[in-house]
Amino acid sequence: MSDTTDRITLIRERLAALEPVKLDILDDSHLHAGHEGSKNGAGHYRVHIVAPCFAGLSAVARHRLVYHHLQDLIPYPIHALALDAQAPK
Repeated sequence: MSDTTDRITLIRERLAALEPVKLDILDDSHLHAGHEGSKNGAGHYRVHIVAPCFAGLSAVARHRLVYHHLQDLIPYPIHALALDAQAPK
């Protein structure tokens, strides 16, 4: 497996605890080549997650919940995370 695949798998495994009904993870690191944070090999990721546990939570609370599950991966191997966290409609 490549570093990208390994990191996406790691993110997916951590976020599985939130029991998402949808989880899309994209590696946008190539868009940030040369960026200060990516010089050490850390990546930039975009996550779209839909989970029932987000129902009734504010956007900030949803983001905090996601970051809680990824906290040991930040700032390495995750340098930046673009996050869209929603409850099912």
